[in-house]
Amino acid sequence: MAERVLVIGSGGWKNTLALKLAQSPHIQGVLVAPGNAGTDNSGKISNSEVSVSNHTILAQFCKEHSVGLVVVGPEVPPAAGMVDDLQAAGVQCFGPSFSKAFMDRHGLPTAHWCSFTDPQEACSYIRTFPALVVKASGLAAGKGVIVAKDQEEACQAVLDIMKDKMLVSAGETVVVEELLDVEECLCFSDGYTVSPMPPAQDHKSLQDGDLGPNTGSMGAYCPTPQVSQELLQQIRETVLQKTVDVMKEEGAPNVGVLYAGLMLTKQGPKVLEFNCRFGDPESQVLMPLLKSDLYEVLQSTLQGKLASIAPVWHQDRSAVTVVMASPGYPGSYKKGVAIPGRYASVNLYSTGVYSLVTPLQSISNGQVQVVGQTFTYTKLTVPLNSLENSRKLCPWL
Repeated sequence: MAERVLVIGSGGWKNTLALKLAQSPHIQGVLVAPGNAGTDNSGKISNSEVSVSNHTILAQFCKEHSVGLVVVGPEVPPAAGMVDDLQAAGVQCFGPSFSKAFMDRHGLPTAHWCSFTDPQEACSYIRTFPALVVKASGLAAGKGVIVAKDQEEACQAVLDIMKDKMLVSAGETVVVEELLDVEECLCFSDGYTVSPMPPAQDHKSLQDGDLGPNTGSMGAYCPTPQVSQELLQQIRETVLQKTVDVMKEEGAPNVGVLYAGLMLTKQGPKVLEFNCRFGDPESQVLMPLLKSDLYEVLQSTLQGKLASIAPVWHQDRSAVTVVMASPGYPGSYKKGVAIPGRYASVNLYSTGVYSLVTPLQSISNGQVQVVGQTFTYTKLTVPLNSLENSRKLCPWL
């Protein structure tokens, strides 16, 4: 019998998951709460006005509407116990049920670091490093990591986060650590086994050449040529599987998605950050490359069957996503501004769009995401190792 699935969230990668789930023959319909214009009455997909903050009401809604699976998208609901509350009410839920101290305690490879609650102490520590990353220790929707080009910028980032409360409660404590090149690696985890996704890389800086202020992201591509199959296997063994093993030993098995921000060093990969969620915008380039039925993948993850039923990925395709933003983003930006472009050959994943029209209009969070893909009919692919090749994928750039 076909099921209904409820996706919690409103951003671009929730849009991506809803579209991928809707392709499954096992799915009768996909509800998205609160959703956005991209998920409003689109085939099997529709938005729901159910309250996601009241977990009792949410659980009752799932039972009344025969929702067989809830996919938790944003960071805040897991932090607020949504997954635990829904599972306690008998609702099947895909989502997280940790940190620098966790990584050090279990010997996971990570950068040199120190955390601070006093901005002056943080700035003093900053002067001991030539290159730095400043991070808000709480949940910051992917915007809490600032890569500083010098010590002055790192100190200013500390002041912005801690004194000016740029990230509200996420910035009560900051972590300062050494800077190394960063790659992203995601995997499905059933609590025992990990199944890595193809390596993807996003670009946080607003401008070309890693210039400009940090953003949620301005785009991503997959697969990334910097991560070979041999390196991916090393990451799987020394970081991903080891993390899942120690979480199981601590009595808190990770069932869902594990997202690792990694730095590639001469000593091997080191962990910059962990998240228990799909990446954004990594999901927008990963989901089009997933050959398996996403619903079946989520079920095998929840049932502890990844060792025997692993996801299958297209080996002959590549994807790149570009974030199109309203003028002024990520600072003070205008709303309701048209973003012109040619969208006929791409998939649109809206992040905060009130209505999907052409040209795309009414941005509420400053972003629109556009994805271009290659679909090759032989083993030849377009390598994503240059701006020129990315433009072949997205000729409207």
